[in-house]
Amino acid sequence: MAQVALIGASGDAGSRILAELSHRGHQITAIARHTDKIAALPGVTPKQGDANDQQALGALLKGHDAVISAVPFSASDVKKLVGAVRDSGVARYLVVGGAGSLEVAPGEKVIDQPDFPEAYKPEASAGGEFLDFLRGVNDLEWTFLSPSAEFVPGERTGVFRLGQNELLTHDAGSSISFEDYAVALVDELEKPRHVNQRFTVGY
Repeated sequence: MAQVALIGASGDAGSRILAELSHRGHQITAIARHTDKIAALPGVTPKQGDANDQQALGALLKGHDAVISAVPFSASDVKKLVGAVRDSGVARYLVVGGAGSLEVAPGEKVIDQPDFPEAYKPEASAGGEFLDFLRGVNDLEWTFLSPSAEFVPGERTGVFRLGQNELLTHDAGSSISFEDYAVALVDELEKPRHVNQRFTVGY
């Protein structure tokens, strides 16, 4: 059982990660701007917090075994988030990543494909910048888990594939449910296999 601080605990991915952590018996400090949106689950302590308030966030993170951030890249600042983790003294940091920086072929990123939706570019670009920043961080044990292209509500099957920097695809496209993504992330929390690396999950 770990003491885990989860930033963005009420979002699409965050709420599923919260449920998975609770299901496995971890103790979670669930951080969100609006605590009334945090699910009431065993082992969960809701806390109001802002990902862009480095000082206050760092104080909330202290004393945990690991920090998970599940916040939109375009609405957060990697320097403030990493700064808050550093300030807290917590070494382990897991990030809900994006698919835009994955490769469809060597040197060819998803975000650079002609059919990539314009509406998603600001978030995908910010996600790539976040990952680039993390790759220069050597005083934290960070992990950046990228989902597949379609990151959607679904079922918790526990059956999926893992990769490194390539977009994982199947006959019907490229997808992973929020629920199975949460399984993969909490697996990594419990048994680290990708420290200071990005990896990806998909069907």
